[in-house]
Amino acid sequence: MNRRKFIGTAAAAAVTVSLPPLLRPASGASDPRDVLRIVRRGIEVNGRSADVFGLIGTSGKPGLSITAGQDLNVSLRNETEDPTIVHWHGLTPPWTQDGVADAHMPAMNGRSERRFKFPVGAAGTHWMHAHTLQEQSLLAAPLIVKDNEPRDEQDVVIMLHDFSFATPEEIFTRLKKGTAKQGASGNSIVIWSGTTHGHETVPGTPQIPHDGTNFHLNDIDYDAYLANDRTLDDPEVVQVEPSGRVRLRIINGATATAFTIDLGDIVGNLIAVDGQDVSPVAGFRFPVAMGQRLDIRLHLPGEKRAFPILALREGARERTGIILAQTGAQVRKLASRGEKAGPVLDLVLEQKLRATKPLASRSANKRFEIALTGKAQSYEWGLDTRPNLVARQGDRLEVTMINQSVMSHPMHLHGHHFQVIGVDAHRFSGAMRDTVHIPPRRAVTIALDAQNPGQWAFHCHHLYHMAAGMMTTLRYDG
Repeated sequence: MNRRKFIGTAAAAAVTVSLPPLLRPASGASDPRDVLRIVRRGIEVNGRSADVFGLIGTSGKPGLSITAGQDLNVSLRNETEDPTIVHWHGLTPPWTQDGVADAHMPAMNGRSERRFKFPVGAAGTHWMHAHTLQEQSLLAAPLIVKDNEPRDEQDVVIMLHDFSFATPEEIFTRLKKGTAKQGASGNSIVIWSGTTHGHETVPGTPQIPHDGTNFHLNDIDYDAYLANDRTLDDPEVVQVEPSGRVRLRIINGATATAFTIDLGDIVGNLIAVDGQDVSPVAGFRFPVAMGQRLDIRLHLPGEKRAFPILALREGARERTGIILAQTGAQVRKLASRGEKAGPVLDLVLEQKLRATKPLASRSANKRFEIALTGKAQSYEWGLDTRPNLVARQGDRLEVTMINQSVMSHPMHLHGHHFQVIGVDAHRFSGAMRDTVHIPPRRAVTIALDAQNPGQWAFHCHHLYHMAAGMMTTLRYDG
């Protein structure tokens, strides 16, 4: 496919905005504190070798860890032959350093280097990834902003992904044709799986046209589902202390798969979503859509046990995960397919979440509606905004997203944190987020303050929905 057509989608849709000096690329900055290398690397999946991308930090391991209040001060080195770019998902940099090609700066050429320097803000669980189809090939890694003060808990980062031996270009071509079949090599199958034949009408739901089509949960059957690059055939085993406290930092870096996190018989407290603190919510299972993050605190019992932390594929039996193991615990093998299909994601938890630091109470200056549209079989996806998303510095905006399509869409806004303030006709003061899950025939309303000028990508975080057109921009001057 045409690279510039895909990764330039957001910029092509926007008008020119005059940028104040603070949005221009930094020059003459101090030496970078961190080096982040874009590399090709080999992993083993289901007994087969695979060539994938990687984002390797100064520590020699995937990802970066930064202390709250510092700058992200990175030399990004593309050590591959492929043009690419990295987006800092969850951070709020100046627009010119956001990492979307042609949204001011072009993609990085192969064997090139680029500097990034901007404040990271408060502590939180974030990630970084290519804003191209290369994200499917594991060009993604954790980006953790830690508290200034140490906490008496063990951090465990879990990066989820869906994996195919087929190239992302092949997958996208099959989706567009709608005629894919499983090949002898075991490449991904393009499917319509987990259909839902009914829909419960929610009182007060906005009037959304229904074309009689079944709802679809998954449109790609992957070869494997990974947690920290590994399947349950050979999962990562993390040593933990008896009676210890663990903070799970879960990142759904999958390109087209939503999961439910299953803690087994251990009660967890959800304490943050998308890097933003919430009032704790206790539970055994927590949904996480593509692009979203969960921070879950566990208090482990004082006994020799192993604790599987599983990610259940939505509407299907596939699963992945890691194992927390106390010293001397027996670790038993787990199958990559469970006995039952994973839950279908809904908005029940979303309506329970409450931000510990919500937006200040004020009336909206502007209100917008966005219709999420699509034709599944022809694989056409889009956003119909009314009016276009143009604001002024300092505006309070409310945006209602109405999903008129047959699939869910995790909608992500760059450069901002927004508050979820409505589901269908129900208004409430919900979580601060940067990515919100919207099921078919449902509506979600968010509020945000226009405090970071630029031309900001606003898109579905299902990679192939975005590539097929589900992307627009929010733009305003300083």
